[in-house]
Amino acid sequence: MPGGSGQPGSQTIKKGHRGVDSTGETTYKKTTSSALKGAIQLGITHTVGSLSTKPERDVLMQDFYVVESIFFPSEGSNLTPAHHYNDFRFKTYAPVAFRYFRELFGIRPDDYLYSLCNEPLIELSNSGASGSLFYVSSDDEFIIKTVQHKEAEFLQKLLPGYYMNLNQNPRTLLPKFYGLYCVQAGGKNIRIVVMNNLLPRSVKMHLKYDLKGSTYKRRASQKEREKVFPTYKDLDFMQDIPDGLFLDSDMYNALCKTLQRDCLVLQSFKIMDYSLLVAIHNIDLAQREHAMADGTSQADTRRPAAQKALYSTAMESIQGEARRGGTIETDDQMGGIPARNAKGERLLLYIGIIDVLQSYRFVKKLEHSWKALVHDGDTVSVHRPSFYAERFQRFMCNTAFKKIPLKPSPSKKSRSGTAVPRRSCQGGVPSQSHTSCETKAQVTTEADVEQGSHLGRPDLLPRTLPVDEANSDSIATTLSTSSLGSGGLNSPANRSVGVQVHKADSSAKDLTRTAPGIFLSSGSPGPSIPERSAELREQLEDLQETEISF
Repeated sequence: MPGGSGQPGSQTIKKGHRGVDSTGETTYKKTTSSALKGAIQLGITHTVGSLSTKPERDVLMQDFYVVESIFFPSEGSNLTPAHHYNDFRFKTYAPVAFRYFRELFGIRPDDYLYSLCNEPLIELSNSGASGSLFYVSSDDEFIIKTVQHKEAEFLQKLLPGYYMNLNQNPRTLLPKFYGLYCVQAGGKNIRIVVMNNLLPRSVKMHLKYDLKGSTYKRRASQKEREKVFPTYKDLDFMQDIPDGLFLDSDMYNALCKTLQRDCLVLQSFKIMDYSLLVAIHNIDLAQREHAMADGTSQADTRRPAAQKALYSTAMESIQGEARRGGTIETDDQMGGIPARNAKGERLLLYIGIIDVLQSYRFVKKLEHSWKALVHDGDTVSVHRPSFYAERFQRFMCNTAFKKIPLKPSPSKKSRSGTAVPRRSCQGGVPSQSHTSCETKAQVTTEADVEQGSHLGRPDLLPRTLPVDEANSDSIATTLSTSSLGSGGLNSPANRSVGVQVHKADSSAKDLTRTAPGIFLSSGSPGPSIPERSAELREQLEDLQETEISF
């Protein structure tokens, strides 16, 4: 909690409606945090209790616009208990609709009451840029956030569409709204919303990022960096984690599919300027820190109870029943998504889409138009919803999150290793390949016999190559590309006979070097290279006219 910096009897406003009074206590619209927490708990206890007496039924359209109000005098009344705070009025928006939402997420009324009202609410000192107050329930289950009037009004308008979306897909990274309330105290309206808690306090977060997919002024300020647990932004992420966060294939696909679906919903409501909150727990670093502490810290050994609300954790939000990916094996993931960094360290990611109550209205359009005149319009965070959604998805699925690269399997390596001997017709290949090589050898020797008869030299006996010596090298020497004519590699003869021509550049030298040994007896002069090439071309044309099947 921030300390007070003002003089006695004065109040110093820190940001928006949030401030600190002379005693050092946080205030919101001049109401102390302790009084606000007490009013919230009293109001929720009454509204949930009275709602339990009403029979369950289907949600009707008019249920989204109902507002119930109850007055809490400090001396108490027939309906409300006495309390030591100033008088206040408590309003509940769409109580029947929010009861349905809580039931959809598996939150029973007694669990809801116990989490929020059994123990004092815990104030989070690290508030966001909006200047809102944040409270967390003692069991880490729920977050209570103060919202502005326009945001509460926008949420009311969203409720019918939100209801339809949750019916179609309860697993989402969008905020889970469990209740919308208003505390009227001191002539001021303090509107609060109850949501799911993305970051359990029992898990130490080593890094936290607020990502929008934009780059204009998307770097944490120096004041933010000085905080104990700063929230970094897009440029910080690209600098700190340039290679991105690696997820296994199934987890990556589930995450990107969920983001795509959620962005489509937000775009249909003309919502923009939302963020993806990414908190990273480094398992390996935590183990090293625990080893350095030598087990003296009792807080690390406390095993908190798992969250009761269905689909509220990051893991359950993206893939539901498909639990526990194969990337990381750990006893207690606390709902985090398993991942790795470029160093190979094991991570748990806690993510969720936040700040969705921003509509692309006239003021936002003016803001984007002004920024686009001064800066690149595509880099600023405020943008039309369709472009914003596309840029948001592209950044998350291409820059922030990536698939773990697959290693080539040993079986593929072995298959690729045996492919070369099979083509070169060497030993150790299957019988079919050996038969193919044997046929090639026969074709070569028949050509030699025809060539000897054509020359009219009965004194020269053609040399018949043994089958095991008729490898691809000898064939390539006998039928080089100099004798293939204009047909080239794709000629019918090449395709039917299967001649390899990988010695094309040295064919003339090969003919000169091998002609005396192959075609002529010792001491007998051979034909010139041009004559030899013409003869072989004629032989090849004869082969083209002959159907050869292997």
